[in-house]
Amino acid sequence: MKLKLNDKKTIVAEVAEVASTAVSVVAADYRGLTASQMTSLRASARKQNVKLRIVRNTLARIALTGTEYECLNSSLTGPILLAFASDEPGATARLMRDFAKDNDKLDVKAISLGGQLYNKSHLDAIAKLPTRIEAITRLASVLQAPITKLVRTMAEVPSKSVRVLAAVRDSKQ
Repeated sequence: MKLKLNDKKTIVAEVAEVASTAVSVVAADYRGLTASQMTSLRASARKQNVKLRIVRNTLARIALTGTEYECLNSSLTGPILLAFASDEPGATARLMRDFAKDNDKLDVKAISLGGQLYNKSHLDAIAKLPTRIEAITRLASVLQAPITKLVRTMAEVPSKSVRVLAAVRDSKQ
């Protein structure tokens, strides 16, 4: 279907807006996926707050120009599905990894995170990044550890004194 110039401008503006707020982007080849598989992928993406876009490569290149995901332009060949995560950097990688386990037709071409381009061999490493809640929990436990150790150390002094006094009392009896 031939797109008119205004339609192309609208698509470019939408993709550029999504890319400007995204924290990670995954480009994947979706050739061979059925309509029901794509529907399933879109449903999973909505649950994980990931936006999926299928855009012509030239329009995607124009939309990504000027963003930190401009490095993906060299990977935009063939039919491409772009997945944008706006909350968690590992969300797109987790979505693609989990979906590709059951659907071998989905082929991740490139991942961009923080302006850096990664190939598909880094998919598992990026997918294992902690979620926001997990990261906050880890940070809280790291911050809590020194305080806990300080309290234990300070509580040890009186208990040692009590044990010493008890040993002296036992030795005098």
